[in-house]
Amino acid sequence: MRRKDRTYPILVGLFLLFSGAVFFTPRWFSFLLTVAVARSLVVLGVVLLMRAGLVSFGQGFFYCIGGYVAGFSSNAFGVTDAGAVVILAALGAVVAGAIVGLLLCNYRDIFFAMLTLALSMILYSVIVKNPALGGSDGFNVPPPTILGISPEAVDPRVSLPLFTFAVAFLLYALAHRYFLSGFGYAGLALRMNEIRLEYLSLSARALVFLKYILAGVLASVGGALIAYISGHVDPELAYWTTSGEFVFIALLGGTGHVLAPLAGGVVFEVIRSYAFDLAPSLWQMVLGVILLLMIIFMPEGLWSLTERFLERKRDEAAP
Repeated sequence: MRRKDRTYPILVGLFLLFSGAVFFTPRWFSFLLTVAVARSLVVLGVVLLMRAGLVSFGQGFFYCIGGYVAGFSSNAFGVTDAGAVVILAALGAVVAGAIVGLLLCNYRDIFFAMLTLALSMILYSVIVKNPALGGSDGFNVPPPTILGISPEAVDPRVSLPLFTFAVAFLLYALAHRYFLSGFGYAGLALRMNEIRLEYLSLSARALVFLKYILAGVLASVGGALIAYISGHVDPELAYWTTSGEFVFIALLGGTGHVLAPLAGGVVFEVIRSYAFDLAPSLWQMVLGVILLLMIIFMPEGLWSLTERFLERKRDEAAP
């Protein structure tokens, strides 16, 4: 018997829970949660590629594009509405993804991973060496208007988290619909046997091209949201360690469900915050040990705990 899909009600419940946390938790926790949700969109794109057997070590490329689109839209072009900027960031990712995707769709495995990393580092170098783009220091991003409401009218510490949650959970719902579609399942087939996928009259190159663009859109939207949340953009958004963090979170959460990146993102931000507070000089080692333990004891990520729990419940309910 097919298990009823409760993902959409869960997404609505999480949106209400996270929105309530903005009003009833300390400011630092609200900020941490907002950052985790925004960055989890980038991880969702990484997971989308991983489900097709592709690992991108260069999602910072799109993450940085989204951040700088938000920065330049506000500072240079006077576009201050967060909704409009998110759309512009998504369009920028589509254009950039379509250009470089024509190259990347021909590669798989380590070649795909290294090429994405190279593209990200090229963008990093261009920004660092270009004073017109802010150089190595970057530049500040002013608080946006949201649906025409100015920052003076509504506290950005409240309006920005709510806007971030609304955008993120909408994209999570669309991503879940995509995972359940024919193209979503075709990605799993691509990972298992590309030749058989071609026998079904589906182009593996076209599928990789599509998935790369979709992953880029998610990363770019996440970058635009982070630019507003932090109020600053700099070339570190495209640096390889930033992209490595997204892969780390993807492994931490797992790829078994659309909500796995969200779980991994929140857990990662909490662990990093406390590790940095308790051991400022050793927090990276703490994260490394956690990843090692995850690989050994939970190779399918945190989401495997949910699957084990549901499987145990089904076994108990079986006659």
